Amino acid sequence: MSDPDPSDAPPSGRLRSFFGFRRKPAPVEPVSAATNGETPPHNPHEMRLRLAEFQDLRVEDVMVPRAEIKAVEVGIEFPELLKYFAEVTHSRLPVFRESLDDPIGFVHMKDVVSELAKGEEPMKRPLEKLHREVLYVPPSMKLTDLLVKMQSTRIHLALVVDEYGGTDGLVSLEDLVEEIVGDIEDEHDDEEAMFVRRSQRIWEADARTEIDDFAEETGIDLALEDNDTDFDTLGGVAFALAGKVPVRGEVLEHPTGVEIEIMEADARRIRRVRLRTPEMPAPAHQE
Repeated sequence: MSDPDPSDAPPSGRLRSFFGFRRKPAPVEPVSAATNGETPPHNPHEMRLRLAEFQDLRVEDVMVPRAEIKAVEVGIEFPELLKYFAEVTHSRLPVFRESLDDPIGFVHMKDVVSELAKGEEPMKRPLEKLHREVLYVPPSMKLTDLLVKMQSTRIHLALVVDEYGGTDGLVSLEDLVEEIVGDIEDEHDDEEAMFVRRSQRIWEADARTEIDDFAEETGIDLALEDNDTDFDTLGGVAFALAGKVPVRGEVLEHPTGVEIEIMEADARRIRRVRLRTPEMPAPAHQE
């Protein structure tokens, strides 16, 4: 008797099999808005909650949008390809011909290194030979289905295409895993400051920045005195003002007049915000 096909199992069973989770007798509660749009801590209980929510998510909820995709043109020469890999610090890059709407696959850094290790004269247009097959998936595809597809095909990068064949975004196996275990940082990830000043009136900040820390450093106090929601971070402030997890590009106005623009967010949490303080009126000239 042959083993059952894992793709025939229900989504929850396929996920438990993939990640090694066993069924628990206690029911798993759904993730609620009580997280205030903030990234929950890394612990087994939160991972089980994330796993429960994962089954309802679709590709469009987690994909990297087209504008943020790092990719290379198939005609790039070897030195420029190496330089670009060093700049973007990704192990896989989509490969295209004329534009992102004409992709042909992706290139893996280890294939480039293997070619370099041969000690021969590098190919002039290495990606004609080195590119690999990439998955093409619709935005509406469930993450559980994509996870199984990546597992069965051993292709860990997918381009998200619309009904006309245009490229909408990109999603990797790491993106899917991070939806369950939280952000994964490796030795190549730079540790960025929690917030930086971009101009006299503009700040950019990680949504996990503590309200008190931001106020202490900048003099801008964004605490909401008349709000019953319990939060301590800038992401929590944005969540309270919007009444939900706001979408990328949404601009919220704080009672102090500070504008909070959502720079990065997905369906579950806010990642990064831009804060713009009110323009101060010019001082009146005294006669």
